Amino acid sequence: MEKKLRLARALVVLLILAISTCSIEARPAECKPSGKLKGIKPPKGKCNKKNHSDCCKEGKSYTTYKCSPPLSSSTKAVLTINSFEKGGDGGGPSECDNNYHSDDTPVVALSTGWYSGGDRCFRNITVHGNGRSVIAMVVDECDSAQGCDETHDYQPPCPNNIVDASKAVWKALGVPENQWGWLDVTWSLS
Repeated sequence: MEKKLRLARALVVLLILAISTCSIEARPAECKPSGKLKGIKPPKGKCNKKNHSDCCKEGKSYTTYKCSPPLSSSTKAVLTINSFEKGGDGGGPSECDNNYHSDDTPVVALSTGWYSGGDRCFRNITVHGNGRSVIAMVVDECDSAQGCDETHDYQPPCPNNIVDASKAVWKALGVPENQWGWLDVTWSLS
């Protein structure tokens, strides 16, 4: 009888180990900060503040990321607004094609990890928010690893969970213009 009891206990321990190992493996990879960046004061007349853009603050520490949260069929993100036109708050031309894009076209920039080194250039994504959906094309990176320099219009690095969208995306989602800026959304590859 004691032998059977020891065998049963051993089987329970093995079962617990097997279950805990499976649950550990099933968790998505965590995206941790890759570093810090010290802000500098933008030169006079630099840092376009259209669309409520932030400018770097001298001496402020900004967290940087080279990754984004794992993708799913309904990835949570924050929608922000960006101008992809020349002279807009997006800085230089888009990374994917070195061109500017009309703000009346549904285009987006994805945080560094989701942008995936340009692998998602010209891919359509579906953004869900405010009870509606819109298809938009990826044309740029919202850089989560760098910022506070001329290339990035003296703006801080993007958080790692951003879908930075043209006004056409915001309009298609039916968000009133006075509420444009930040919106919790989900997105997926189309």
